[in-house]
Amino acid sequence: EVQLQASGGGLVQAGGSLRLSCAASGVADDDYAVGWFRQAPGKEREGISCISSSDGRTYYADSVKGRFTISSDNANNTVYLQMNSLKPDDTAVYFCATDWGPFQTVVLVTTCDPGKFEYWGQGTLVTVSS
Repeated sequence: EVQLQASGGGLVQAGGSLRLSCAASGVADDDYAVGWFRQAPGKEREGISCISSSDGRTYYADSVKGRFTISSDNANNTVYLQMNSLKPDDTAVYFCATDWGPFQTVVLVTTCDPGKFEYWGQGTLVTVSS
């Protein structure tokens, strides 16, 4: 059974930082993608950053480039999202997800499309005050 545990959300002032963690278990492949997604009230879920476990390939949405950094600790099956220079517009529930498949990891990472990921963790709320 695939399980994802996201943590690290909270309340922070604009300009501040948070680090989200996503601990994964039950992933049935050494080459898999992990993504961070967010959903603000009234908006669609969007992919903000994705990473490949095998080659470290990454994707960042334009809205977070230069502010957020995704990294992975493969030994502990944990993916982090370091979020700096947070803005009120970053307020959302953040989710992590994973998936894999033959020749799929590259597609999953380069598109970072939430519709392509099958396994999801619960969300963690990030609130950025102005």
